[in-house]
Amino acid sequence: MTSRTGKPIVIADYDPAWPARFLAERQLILRTCPSAAFVRIEHVGSTSVQGLAAKPIIDMMPGLRSLDGARPLIPLLASIGYEYVPEFEHDTAAGPGMPFRRYFRKDEDGERAFHLHMVEAGSEFWVDHLLFRNYLRVHPEAAAEYAGLKREIAARYNATLSDHSEINTGYTDHKTDFIESIKARARAEGSGAAG
Repeated sequence: MTSRTGKPIVIADYDPAWPARFLAERQLILRTCPSAAFVRIEHVGSTSVQGLAAKPIIDMMPGLRSLDGARPLIPLLASIGYEYVPEFEHDTAAGPGMPFRRYFRKDEDGERAFHLHMVEAGSEFWVDHLLFRNYLRVHPEAAAEYAGLKREIAARYNATLSDHSEINTGYTDHKTDFIESIKARARAEGSGAAG
């Protein structure tokens, strides 16, 4: 598998099949890995919010009791098509690393299909992602605002696309302020991150 460069960002209308794709993939992971490997596996990201336009990639967040539990899972996940990508754990020219996350990706038919963000259940990353998802699930106006922002940023990225453009550089960064504002609103409202 290679990194995706020089490809346009596609923001698709919400697909009601996304939750079922998540459930099927979660079952595959649970059948492949030891039963006690995860506290639970959450569907996160835009595909987890009904009605929200998104890149058609299912983001999954397996919660571990300890990050030490990730290493023995790497070959098991590889057996079902997941590539472990350790370089994002370290600082790069693109930004700070995430040493608290183990990231995996899986392609189907030559296109990215799944992202796994494996973290400790209850960690800041875990809580923040559930807080953001849960807020958007109960505030369709915020989800619509987010969809508009994503389409606008993707159009700007696609307009300057070259063979060497890195697919997430700029796109992800431009969403940060909005995401932080939603998390602040969720905390102020007392939206839970329990799932």
